[in-house]
Amino acid sequence: MAFGAYFVTRQTPNPLLEGLAEGEAALTPFVKITPQGITLIVPRADVGQGIASTQAMLIAEELDIDPATATLDPGQPHQAYFNGTVAAESLPFPAWENGFVASTVRELMGNVARLTSSQFTGGSSSVADLHETLRMAGATARETLKAAAAFRTGVPRADLRTENGQVILPDGTGIPYTDLAAQAAAIKPVTDVTLRPASEWTRLGKPYQRLDIVAKSTGTQDFGIDVVLPGMLHATVRANPGRGGGMAGYNADAALTMQGVRSVVEVNEGLAVIADNTWFAFQAAQALEVDWLPPEYPASSAEMWQALINARTDAFRNSRLRDDGDVEAALADATVIEAEYRSPFLAHAALEPLSATVLVEAERVQIWTATQIPAVVRDAAVELTGVDPSRVTVHALPAGGSFGRRLDHDYVVHAIQIAATMPGTPIKTTWSREEDMTHDFPRPLHLAVGRGAVGNGRVLAYDLDSISPSLVSSWFGRIFIVPPGPDTLLVWGAFDQPYAIPNYRVTGYAAPPMMPIGSWRSPGACSNSFFHESFLSELIHAAGADPLEERLRLIADADSRRVLEAVGEMSNWNGADIGPGRGRGIAFAHTHGVPVAEVIDVTMTDRGIRIDEVWIAADCGTVFDPVNAEAQLTGAAIFGLGHAMNCELTYENHAVQQTNFHTFEGMRLHQTPLFHTRLLERSEQVRGLGEPATAPAAPALADAIFAATGQRLREMPFSRSVEFA
Repeated sequence: MAFGAYFVTRQTPNPLLEGLAEGEAALTPFVKITPQGITLIVPRADVGQGIASTQAMLIAEELDIDPATATLDPGQPHQAYFNGTVAAESLPFPAWENGFVASTVRELMGNVARLTSSQFTGGSSSVADLHETLRMAGATARETLKAAAAFRTGVPRADLRTENGQVILPDGTGIPYTDLAAQAAAIKPVTDVTLRPASEWTRLGKPYQRLDIVAKSTGTQDFGIDVVLPGMLHATVRANPGRGGGMAGYNADAALTMQGVRSVVEVNEGLAVIADNTWFAFQAAQALEVDWLPPEYPASSAEMWQALINARTDAFRNSRLRDDGDVEAALADATVIEAEYRSPFLAHAALEPLSATVLVEAERVQIWTATQIPAVVRDAAVELTGVDPSRVTVHALPAGGSFGRRLDHDYVVHAIQIAATMPGTPIKTTWSREEDMTHDFPRPLHLAVGRGAVGNGRVLAYDLDSISPSLVSSWFGRIFIVPPGPDTLLVWGAFDQPYAIPNYRVTGYAAPPMMPIGSWRSPGACSNSFFHESFLSELIHAAGADPLEERLRLIADADSRRVLEAVGEMSNWNGADIGPGRGRGIAFAHTHGVPVAEVIDVTMTDRGIRIDEVWIAADCGTVFDPVNAEAQLTGAAIFGLGHAMNCELTYENHAVQQTNFHTFEGMRLHQTPLFHTRLLERSEQVRGLGEPATAPAAPALADAIFAATGQRLREMPFSRSVEFA
């Protein structure tokens, strides 16, 4: 016990101190200053959500620099960059529950993350986890530089101030930070620092252009797929159409005779072609003759759905994390309303295909890739090559999207296996779009059955069974270890909603494993919120109540109540009926610690349903980057709407039938509605916004379509039942 306490309480080593040149200072694990410039370590992966800029702004505010003048570096995997917030995501407590037990267990999980050096980008946790750490890093660096200037000039530190990358003396003379690096390195970092109040912020909380916006707008941003190294070869993979199936044998003769092909090698789940360029590799991969073995999961979507239906029994019951009142008694005394809901498999379908470049040498491995789990990538290189962890360098690059896909590292494992066959030669492995789409770790299919009762214009009983394969068992089993206890993601977005329904029960059932599944934007809640809010809307309609007013009556959390009131005010809510051929829907979700309410208006046209306007109200606490925060709300809602409208993965003969964007089509530009957003900033907790607005989008749209047409949509994608303009 004492040994564990020591590791929890000891100061985390500063990884930047290793290899410093003379005259360079690593004042904290996040700030390095040399005579040539300032480097800010921004360890959370930027997968399009703008977190690199936000991390830089948090440091820069306290350091008194323009973040655009600094070099941003993701750093190397290290305990100093652990994520303690996301470790609490899988706990069986609602995010809005802050009692002693919940708070204690969250703190414990944060310490576990620190002990295990869990470096992870996901769960909308980056700002929540790092905002204070990064500001403290900037403040510590600032005060240490002032101490160095005081040592040089003899002026007391209290009489010095900082501005625009300089320490300012009382007479107005400025000493650039870069001139103080050597002296700052020679003194102990100042730790008695105070963070500036929001009233003194010059950048945080104010409109600021993302640091990557020009490069991304002009096509000059380098992503993981853009790496070019001297003497580099190219590779691609061809895997079993059934994920997890093996090979009985193969014939590579035809591929090996094709132009530019160097070799064909075996990798996990299939084969890889190494060639002079990507096109040669892609063409040769299609020429491989392979005798694939079938995987163990059901062969068709129909069989998979039946497996979920069959799993709604006590034998597969995983949890009952919400059980208020007496549901059975309430249902026994009422006319029971029942409905079934379905949510399909979904690909991540990031715009940048999976890619990794690897150079394996005798005692060193270098990896260039876009990843959300750099420490796992490093450990994979150690396992596959036997090199010491200190001799593995992970060059973490910006990603052209992820949505959870880069929380897996199978594509990096392939790249390491391939590069290990040609030591000394850098090899870039790139998956084709078709390989990416058909060999994803998809969002799992999900089934729910709701039963409820109403009376006297109110919702009296709510019972939801949620059935899906266990995401925690599948994903954690690949990446870390499967934690003990229930899989909260089976019911996330349902059991943890802050409604005070008198008889309220949510049960999770873990269906038998199918193909490997993965984290997808707002995992669990992206399906459960559709089920939960859609069924609540059905009960409210059956009760003859107003959708907004009944939610306000039932809501038990102050922050959640405020966002519902705000979205009602924003949209001038006056009921769901807004005229002939039109409809208005509403939904609420509390996910990732953020309450979000959305109202959607739709119109019936000759070409189908048109989504006109969307109103979003949310409360994530203090907003540090308002322009990007608004972008995250609208982007997450568009993501949720587009997939609810059109997208699914279906299976025949164990293989995915959708292979590219022509059969997996999200929301088009002409379909994008007008958005209105409001961030309340009333919550005491600071949270992230990358995912929360995804979850309520589908149920709000379904509710609006019902208001316009009278048709209940209980299965996604909605294009199975209606057309969209």
